[in-house]
Amino acid sequence: MNRLKVMINGLPGQVAGSIANHVLADDRFELVPFSFTGPDIADSTCLMDGFSVRLVRPDVRDDEIQKIKQAEGFFITVDFTLPAAVNDNAEFYCRHNLPFVMGTTGGDREQLEQSVLSSSISAVIAPNMAKQIVGFQAMMAYAAENFPGLFAGYRLEIRESHQQTKVDTSGTAKAMVRYFNKLGIDFGENQIIKIRDPEIQQKELKIPEAYLGGHAWHTYTLDAPDKTAQFSFSHNINGRDIYSQGTFDAVLFLQKKINAGSAGSVYTMIDVLKGG
Repeated sequence: MNRLKVMINGLPGQVAGSIANHVLADDRFELVPFSFTGPDIADSTCLMDGFSVRLVRPDVRDDEIQKIKQAEGFFITVDFTLPAAVNDNAEFYCRHNLPFVMGTTGGDREQLEQSVLSSSISAVIAPNMAKQIVGFQAMMAYAAENFPGLFAGYRLEIRESHQQTKVDTSGTAKAMVRYFNKLGIDFGENQIIKIRDPEIQQKELKIPEAYLGGHAWHTYTLDAPDKTAQFSFSHNINGRDIYSQGTFDAVLFLQKKINAGSAGSVYTMIDVLKGG
């Protein structure tokens, strides 16, 4: 069986590294030995379980991409970089005809989608690659569309905790705000409580010490106006393994769409879950 080549951008970052290690362990895929990295990365290579990946900084990637494409042939790019790089990276992928899966949060999301829609490539763009969480979001979207105003008058608190190195507010939490707005709650993204202090995470939230460097704990709490009713929804993820399978499903979905002639199309993880 011919393995699908995948390029993981964002090495030596922790999420990108986790995804890359899973690629190496999966017989369906072949890891491209190059990774676009940040301008401040001094290393020229990254060793992944004995597999050497050459790190390509932004100032030379325009010169290097044609050599990479000639050497590797067709591959799908997976982006787990930084929020500040999202739009520039997407424009680069579109300019060089590199279909991609964007797992990085942040950036101008409207501009991100427009870049793809105006190009000759297709992409899967999702703020969360964990399939089960995406499924939960789909249920919330259904409730928001079918039961608008269900929680009118309720008070909402959103708390999201991630490792100290995550600089932006969770894209998943931001998406949830829109659903709660449709359910009748006046709440803005700036009201999300963002927790990054390891001491608070361990002592107050009781996050296991082993996962302080990589976790995603979210709680959405709704209180009735008279405090006689409370609803709470939580999803607590330790480590990063859960994101790998969703990313792989997105890659395979995108390959299927490309083989069917898709171009200039943006897909979400909901599309991936539906498989259509």
